[in-house]
Amino acid sequence: MKTDILAFGAHPDDVELGCGGTIAKLISEGKTCVIVDLTKGELGTRGTDLTRKEEAAESAKILGVAARENLGLKDGFLVNSEEYQMEIVKMIRKYRPEIVLANAIDDRHPDHAKAAKLVSDACFLSGLRKIETTLDGEVQEVWRPKQIFHYIQWKNVEPEFVIDISEHLEKKLEACMAFKTQFYDPKSTEPETPITSKDFYESLTYRAQDLGRLSGVTYAEGFTTEKLLALKNFDGIIL
Repeated sequence: MKTDILAFGAHPDDVELGCGGTIAKLISEGKTCVIVDLTKGELGTRGTDLTRKEEAAESAKILGVAARENLGLKDGFLVNSEEYQMEIVKMIRKYRPEIVLANAIDDRHPDHAKAAKLVSDACFLSGLRKIETTLDGEVQEVWRPKQIFHYIQWKNVEPEFVIDISEHLEKKLEACMAFKTQFYDPKSTEPETPITSKDFYESLTYRAQDLGRLSGVTYAEGFTTEKLLALKNFDGIIL
């Protein structure tokens, strides 16, 4: 399956929180997008891996992604190992994306930065012809994405560019709140965490609003890039 965008998250809900608006925007413009969650989020304080699976499926439906997969790697203990790299290489070669979106390069949860490096390394290895992989009994063709962009999560990492999501913030919020065990719910009797507060939920809007203020739009999501971006012209730039 050839897809335009392959979005990786260390945990179910990482992609929605970091770049859900961008994915909604790209899909509305006719692009295809697939989400791959590296872990089941089984160490999450609230809910279970089963509820996270159900919530991830509902969120994927809201965003309209073409597929969503979970690699079942060990939550809380991601390592940049050959075993984990090869599992991601198989996904890259399966979906053959032009662009990969990955976790923040620096963040509060240690899995996030680990996942960022893990996915980045796998993108490079996926293009090496002497690394052979098979999926469903068939040898895969090599593939290397053209770009890797890292979305921003808990920490205020300075973005190198932003995407205007002004018309898609509501879809992002809806996709995030599909993970109903994880976020603000005044009726919940489960323990509180930094992401279950009302302030965290409101931050999804005010952080997007602040990036929009700085870039001249209403709402935006920020990204960092691993290599210098080249523009063919100034079309599409909001002045």
